[in-house]
Amino acid sequence: MVPKFQPKTIALPGHMILLGTGTSVGVPTIGCGCRVCASSNPRNQRTRCAAVLGLPEGNLLIDTPPDLRFQMLREGLGVVHAVLFTHEHADHLFGLDDLRIMPFFLGRALPLYCEPLVEQRIRTAYDYAFSDLEPTHEGAVPQLTFHRIGTQPFSLLGADVTPIRLQHGPRFQVLGFRIGNVAYCTDVSQIPEVSWPLLEGLDTLILDALRIRPHPTHFCLDEAIAVSRRLQPRQTLFTHVGHELDYEETNARLPSGMALAYDGQRVLLT
Repeated sequence: MVPKFQPKTIALPGHMILLGTGTSVGVPTIGCGCRVCASSNPRNQRTRCAAVLGLPEGNLLIDTPPDLRFQMLREGLGVVHAVLFTHEHADHLFGLDDLRIMPFFLGRALPLYCEPLVEQRIRTAYDYAFSDLEPTHEGAVPQLTFHRIGTQPFSLLGADVTPIRLQHGPRFQVLGFRIGNVAYCTDVSQIPEVSWPLLEGLDTLILDALRIRPHPTHFCLDEAIAVSRRLQPRQTLFTHVGHELDYEETNARLPSGMALAYDGQRVLLT
């Protein structure tokens, strides 16, 4: 495929952008009039979780939430060279069709790196992308290629990626990812013993912290703080945040080196 578009995009070398830092229903939450949902502070406005990393050979997107088009336009991000998935839940998957434009920029199908269960979900949810019917025109359906991953480290876009097995409640296993000394661990309620050593010596830990009260499938704030204290990264940013946590008030009482993340936040990759 010959590229037909001239992408306009920001340069990201050596940086990660947190595209979204909110829970599965986002903040503000539809129909909610609570103080955080009604807040005028932009850092209380949280779209669904995703991140993009500027690696030596291109931009790596982690997850494709339903808010992806808005997130990419907001940040001026024009090109994604590969996508890495944490798991198959709707708030991390259902923006994938927004990347249908990418093959026009790349001149090839968009590579997806995921576990077999995620591939199965994508093939089911986006069955039209894998039909035997001849497309009516270029760009009619997403052009995707799958690369299956597990818990073994691998290279992607010129960087080493270490998958980290995490537990997302009693029924789901997900992956976090470490690239250099930055780890991204959303949608987690328990860290298996085998995974703790993979999180040692971090500069930045990005970690699930849904709310104040305990939750069956996510760390609550106190649990996330305890994880950070055990690992002692230079900084911890809490993501997948719901509407119980006001940005300014929560950060004012968090221990030193810990803070709620916010949409559009940049993190240095080291």
